[in-house]
Amino acid sequence: MPKVSMQTELNVTPDQVWDLIGGFNALPDWHPAVEKSVLKKRGEVRELSLAGGGKIVEKLENLDNGERVYSYTITDSPLPVSNYKATIRVKDDESGTSVVEWSSEFEATGAAENEAVKVIQDIYQAGFDNLKKIFG
Repeated sequence: MPKVSMQTELNVTPDQVWDLIGGFNALPDWHPAVEKSVLKKRGEVRELSLAGGGKIVEKLENLDNGERVYSYTITDSPLPVSNYKATIRVKDDESGTSVVEWSSEFEATGAAENEAVKVIQDIYQAGFDNLKKIFG
């Protein structure tokens, strides 16, 4: 089962980062590929509308605001993955700055494993790049 784990450092406090990205419905606020997010099923499911068309449905598996972490699974997606489970975490690097970690594991579906890994890496990198723009 392929795994992707990436991180980026931001020169703001972890709480500032979590305030932006910690909400399960917050992806349109910081990820350039997501135009809209609609919560369903009492906030446990988000339906993401993607820039350029397409839809991804994700289920919240765990959320801990105190630890600044949440995990989710993809239930429906055009991405070349299945059995996808991911975690987003914001950590304090003890110098007042933040480390955002985004990791996942999944099965490649409809594409070679290395191609599926690259798709996921590109998604994470696009989010990290935009966070760096937002936070300077």
